[in-house]
Amino acid sequence: MRSNKKSGLGAALLGLAAAGTAQAGDEKTLPAVDVNGHYDNAVGTSDAASQGSATAELIGNRPILRPGEVLEFVPGMIVTQHSGDGKANQYFLRGFNLDHGTDFATYVDGMPVNMRSHAHGQGYTDLNFLIPELVGRIDYKKGPYFADEGDFSSVGAARLRLADRLPLGIASLTAGSYGYGRALLANAVALGGGSLLYGLELSGSKGPWDNPENLRKISALLRYSSGSANDGYSVTGMLYRNKWNSTDQIPLRAVESGRIGRFGAIDNTDGGESSRYSLSYALHKANRFGMFEANAYAVQSRLDLFSNFTYFLDNPVDGDQFNQSERRRMLGFNLGQTFTAKWGGFDMQNRIGLQVRDDRLSPVGLYTTVARQRTGVTREDRVREGSAGLYIENSTQWLPKFRSVAGVRHDSYRFDVNSSIPGNSGKVSSGITSPKLSLIFGPWAKTEFFVNHGQGFHSNDARGVTQTQLPNSGGPTDPAAPLVKTRGAEFGVRSEIIPGLQSSLALWQLKLASELVFVGDAGATEPSRASRRSGIEWNNHYVAAPWLLFDLDIAASRARYTQDPQSGGAGNFIPGALGKVVSFGVTVRELGPWVGSLQWRYFGPRPLIEDNSVRSGATSLAYLRVGYHLGPKARLGLDVYNLFNRQASDVDYYYPSMLRGETAAVNNIHFHPVEPRSLRLTLTLNY
Repeated sequence: MRSNKKSGLGAALLGLAAAGTAQAGDEKTLPAVDVNGHYDNAVGTSDAASQGSATAELIGNRPILRPGEVLEFVPGMIVTQHSGDGKANQYFLRGFNLDHGTDFATYVDGMPVNMRSHAHGQGYTDLNFLIPELVGRIDYKKGPYFADEGDFSSVGAARLRLADRLPLGIASLTAGSYGYGRALLANAVALGGGSLLYGLELSGSKGPWDNPENLRKISALLRYSSGSANDGYSVTGMLYRNKWNSTDQIPLRAVESGRIGRFGAIDNTDGGESSRYSLSYALHKANRFGMFEANAYAVQSRLDLFSNFTYFLDNPVDGDQFNQSERRRMLGFNLGQTFTAKWGGFDMQNRIGLQVRDDRLSPVGLYTTVARQRTGVTREDRVREGSAGLYIENSTQWLPKFRSVAGVRHDSYRFDVNSSIPGNSGKVSSGITSPKLSLIFGPWAKTEFFVNHGQGFHSNDARGVTQTQLPNSGGPTDPAAPLVKTRGAEFGVRSEIIPGLQSSLALWQLKLASELVFVGDAGATEPSRASRRSGIEWNNHYVAAPWLLFDLDIAASRARYTQDPQSGGAGNFIPGALGKVVSFGVTVRELGPWVGSLQWRYFGPRPLIEDNSVRSGATSLAYLRVGYHLGPKARLGLDVYNLFNRQASDVDYYYPSMLRGETAAVNNIHFHPVEPRSLRLTLTLNY
């Protein structure tokens, strides 16, 4: 949408750590821990209370409406949508409206998913190419405390690691409400001393919308891996293509007046088309110093997105639809070497890493359109953005129950923009240094304590960094700061004192020097102010019996601007900042032939404007899965989404728009409804 879609860029985030590498603390000499099939969050497995992992077994047991919802395995994360299901999701975490991923770094098998200087939004994270059944593990972190995480990681990071092989092959067919259909074929076969994993997914849906979504998607994966955890490599190719129609957020006044229904649209020609092709290589090899790891990747992606959020405000005759378009090629590599030694009588690990990435967009543009036909050029740019990040990290076991992790990283960026707007072309270079420190105490009585502090940064869109002239003769403007510092701290505790229960509590704070954002919908930079967020998280995973698991995650946060507005009338609330999240789950693993899962999530009301006079409602949703084994290699499963058929919003905004027949702009809530109750029936055969 326009400038109100997100109040600010927020802490931004995207480090390029090596594919298949362990998290910062994984390689330390630690006591043996038990993993209860779903989580690897036991005492002694991480360097922060908010750090953890979810395994393939848990991912496979929960119903997922959209591929992007795999990120809800990160405690406190909410994943929604405000458009067609070919567009990147909306993400919320730790008091941030992350927009389409701006403030959270995401990787799939070492490849960065966040797209910088993207046509629609900085850090755009589209996970629709993902086949969830092929995710072997999700490792997540929160806060700017980890030296191997750079840009797009101040709020957090998740590394989705693909499986090298499957226990059994998968052939499944799904049919569901509103024309949903999906077919999946996946397996791994022995080949040349290694394993060849393949996966093919075809899916489509009309959706509950009055204007059918007509989603048509194909995803494919081919991966060859060989060797062991200490000496191995993998080569992975991925393919994804998608076309869809969009029902974007709609004005509340149009629904209340009966002009359209809850699932109606104002512009029936919105939609899009996207594609992504990638090739990656990962290597890990033990040597006399410790462990050497490397990965390299090449990604080619394309997006054409057609949207209309203000309807007839700017063009009362033809409407305000616009096209955001980009063609991208991304190359990168990451190198890391761990040195294990005993210095001065202390067990110690030192790690040094280099992360390099180059993005070329030719072009990235914003165009006016009518029914997806271009009528004008708002701006068109050719962008090259390169970065290199070097980090060093030291882990030392000072005492049997005290260790530290200290690190520092330096990032250098170069922005090169060739713009269709005179004065907006240019080249800019910038760099930033970010220190990190974690202190870990314990365990005592199966309980350990964490103190974490670190600085991070976010990069701004290259077009905003070189911009001196607003589009459409809007007058001069100041360029954005290339890199903006963030600072965070956390105190946490993790305990397993109650048998079967993994519980963690974290108190955190994050400060941003600026929430400046380049608004892709308007082709201009939107200034904002410094901010501070703080909160508390309580996460619990309880194995009540070998076949019965419970999860409970509670998060609360407070978000405020710390600078007063330059002009009067505005407040210090941050629009879209999510304050409360609760999720609860029950998983039945194997109760005779039955399996099942019930997941419930709640995310609370949010301020929609800075003086807090307009707020969103709360949203509460439940998903249910019931499965029955027809035989040793056949299962029938039923997934029910929005179990209680709640009428709520996936996302809400407040901004001016004008409908046909209106004579002036109207400030109004614009919302995207959650999908009504829907069912999906799946037959799975293993081979």
